[in-house]
Amino acid sequence: MIHVKVPATSANLGPGFDCLGLALQLYNTISVEPNRPFQISLTGSYYEGIPADESNLVWQTMCHLWELLHYPTPSVALTLENLIAPSRGLGSSSAAIVGGLVAANTLAGSPYTKFELLQVANDLEGHPDNVTPALYGGVTLSVPAKDGISPRVLAQSPNLKAVVLIPNTLLNTEKARGILPLHVTRNDAVFNISHVGLLIEAFIREDYSLLQEGMRDVLHQNQRAILLPGMLETLESALKGGAYGSALSGSGPTLIALVAESTQKAVSQNMLTTLEQYGVTAQAMVLEIDSCGATSSRT
Repeated sequence: MIHVKVPATSANLGPGFDCLGLALQLYNTISVEPNRPFQISLTGSYYEGIPADESNLVWQTMCHLWELLHYPTPSVALTLENLIAPSRGLGSSSAAIVGGLVAANTLAGSPYTKFELLQVANDLEGHPDNVTPALYGGVTLSVPAKDGISPRVLAQSPNLKAVVLIPNTLLNTEKARGILPLHVTRNDAVFNISHVGLLIEAFIREDYSLLQEGMRDVLHQNQRAILLPGMLETLESALKGGAYGSALSGSGPTLIALVAESTQKAVSQNMLTTLEQYGVTAQAMVLEIDSCGATSSRT
């Protein structure tokens, strides 16, 4: 039996569009029983609407890697426990892709390195901001380079927590991407580049007072605010509650605030109350930053 655990992730962190992300201690797990008739069993908090046949993303990803490896597709039984809310901006599709790759690689004897798995995951997902932290853990920067995506772990175990506000509504990633303009101004590009630099300094120096300014963005958050009533006001309420910084998680609708333990309750309550004023109900969670990324084990 092979067991794979993959963390949820939050991408962008404000200005780091498609390149910054962090891993959270909220997990999907994949259990693989070799030499069993093919079957997919779904458990956990989120399984409605997820296919339990050969169209399942985890299974398709596993088959893709075996094809790359020229490894005969084995007959296995899968049990998928899904605790990461889908279509909420918490990297559920990346978790499926990374989990499938790690499971398939482990079953084949682990011929691919983590770096090689990242390249395959990026090809499948289309952008690395979620798959990199899902594989490596911590706070990551994904750099397109000549030999593929270069993963940089800025902070493996930052001394902060994440207040995650998950609205009870779905948001398709393609829709959230589709409302963004095809071109940006030079001023906006400079703004985000400089703020990504500040964000990186905040994590490397562990100077979290820089996060409030560092997590500001002009490329995508204001544009996506029309998809979630009260989004900008809720992010501001997190700062008023004492958060280091706040941002839209990925393409949303989940909102994330990075906090000290002493402010997590005030920030969480501020965000919930503010969003509810705009008619949106949500679930609030306080999560640690995952430092390991995807893991696999055999029993």
